This record gives sequence, structure tokens and C-alpha cells, in this order.
Amino acid sequence: QVQLVESGGDLVQPGGSLRLSCAASASIFRFYAMAWYRQAPGKQRELVAAVTNIATNYADSVKGRFTISRDNAKNTVYLQMNSLKPEDTAVYYCNSKITPLGPDYWGQGTQVTVSS
Repeated sequence: QVQLVESGGDLVQPGGSLRLSCAASASIFRFYAMAWYRQAPGKQRELVAAVTNIATNYADSVKGRFTISRDNAKNTVYLQMNSLKPEDTAVYYCNSKITPLGPDYWGQGTQVTVSS
């Protein structure tokens, strides 16, 4: 069992930046992948960014603006979000998979609101 705790969500103006953090209760060094998803009101949860030990992957809507990174020593994954837009408003969830076919673990989510 892995617990994930997100932090860093806030209200920010369009064009602003935020950094989300996801702290894991276990060593993430051997995890297959960690990712950030988001869910806006009335919409399905969607993948924002994912990182494995060999690659990163981004949704087209955030490429060039968001950066995912992992600090294995701190068991933490980050999502740096720049040039935020109102359409980035959502609850952001941290996700981890220890193995490719293993279960998904989820955090409780952190609210990001982009509004003037």
C-alpha cells in the first residue's frame, strides 16, 4: 500500500505559475511510473504528465508549459506549471504504479484555480 499526499494547489491569475508536490509513503526509486492527472467539473479525469525512469510524457494541452520531475531521495514528484490558463482549473491528482500491470495508487487531490 502506498499513500500519496499532494500539496501546492492554489488560486492563481492567468499567466501565473504553481508547483505541485506529491509525497509518497514509500521509496519511489523502483516505481515503474508516477504521474499527475486532473479532473475539471463535469469532465473525465485526464492524464497531464507522467514520468518513468527513462521517459516523460505530457498531454498536448500542457506541453511547453508544465514540467514533471521526480526526486527519488525525497520520495516526491513535482509538477511545475507555468503560463497557467483558466482551462487548467481542476483538481490535480497524483498517481503511482509500482509495476506496469500493478494497481494504481491515488492521492486525495489538490485544487488549482486559474482566474482573474
